[in-house]
Amino acid sequence: MAAMQSAAVPVAARDSDIHTLVQSGAHAAAFAQLLERYQGKVYRLCCVLLRDSAQAEDAAQESLVRIWRALPGYDGRASLSSWIFTITRNRCLTAIERRRDEVALDEEIQEVEERTQTRDAEPDDTHELLRELVGALPERYRRVLTLFYYEDRSVSEVAEMLAMPEGTVKTTLFRARALLAEQLKRRGLHDARLWLGVSS
Repeated sequence: MAAMQSAAVPVAARDSDIHTLVQSGAHAAAFAQLLERYQGKVYRLCCVLLRDSAQAEDAAQESLVRIWRALPGYDGRASLSSWIFTITRNRCLTAIERRRDEVALDEEIQEVEERTQTRDAEPDDTHELLRELVGALPERYRRVLTLFYYEDRSVSEVAEMLAMPEGTVKTTLFRARALLAEQLKRRGLHDARLWLGVSS
């Protein structure tokens, strides 16, 4: 798994070339390498946090602009990836604060249940149904599940991207899977692990 392999590389060593360029004052070259390495990850994190592709694209662009402006001041005390993800998270949180029309969690879950409980889940519908159920989970569960399963990130990468201890990520995954399993059981589909490809 590519995510697992990249996680095995020490964080400090992974971006030492970019840090060296920053220290030498070659900010344009450093930012070019940073874009190649992190632009996709920044956008995907915005998608996970904002759940809207257009808003995620705007937030990713604004995050990269902020990263470019702040890059000369990057001192290496935090890993480059943590520094980038912190800027990105903060930008997304600002966007979320401005967006006051989100549907309340209980209403969202009820809407999903009303759409799905009246139909039987045929094989072609199962992945779509699972995505709907994941989307209706509380934010802390949905974000971790999306990054771990759909973005194929390792536990350590999820922890870094969301600024959470690895133990918290594991606990959140366990509880999220339990919630999904309960929702699936209500529909006669039983084990969420069969859908997520998780071995027992």
